[in-house]
Amino acid sequence: GLFFKTDGTQMYMLGDQANDVTEYSLSTAWDVGTATFSQRSGTLADNAPSGISFKPDGTRMYIIGTTNDRVYEYSLSTAWDITTLSLVRNFLVSGQETNPGGLYFKPDDGTKMYVCGNTPTGGQVHEYSLSTGWDISTASFVQTFSVSSQESSPEGVSFKSDDGTKMFIAGWASDAVHEYSLSTGWDLSTATFVQTFSIRTESTLNTGLFMKDDGTAFYTTDSSQDRIFTYSIGEQ
Repeated sequence: GLFFKTDGTQMYMLGDQANDVTEYSLSTAWDVGTATFSQRSGTLADNAPSGISFKPDGTRMYIIGTTNDRVYEYSLSTAWDITTLSLVRNFLVSGQETNPGGLYFKPDDGTKMYVCGNTPTGGQVHEYSLSTGWDISTASFVQTFSVSSQESSPEGVSFKSDDGTKMFIAGWASDAVHEYSLSTGWDLSTATFVQTFSIRTESTLNTGLFMKDDGTAFYTTDSSQDRIFTYSIGEQ
């Protein structure tokens, strides 16, 4: 899992060996070549964390993992400082997904949550509605969209953040990023496949995806190389 602070000056990476979040500072925003280690969080509630997301103001962090099949909501007493984490609540997704990978929240109000995974029916994305934004205790399942024709083991999910009319999926089965168009923003029932971009030349075990808010770049993680890759997008 991978996430960036809204201004691109801090980067957060999940690991399932230490079961924690590692924070890096970027001296040049969005340039991972300028990243330096900053600090680590304490041990997370799931010992195989796979997806990470933040509230845009940095006061809430969300983790999903493959051991407990739950989304965990953490409060940060100091925004963006992962050493100030405290667990608030959790939400079980095993009714829809027993091997969750990526996690994404609708960024403007937190009223939608998306989980991707590959069990029990192959690659899929699940949509949840939150009656109170950013409060996962108010989440309810809405629908599932299959991506198995493109990716059987999705590990990362992201959206066009301003209107939700595009969805992006990445995983280790195809080692590619797949783009989908949504005729109604944020509504998975309106999603259709558009195109695929292969990252196999660089990555052979893709485990995460983060799309920059302005659509000009995306970032992937590779667990076989312990590397983060940046890709530039010429047209949004």
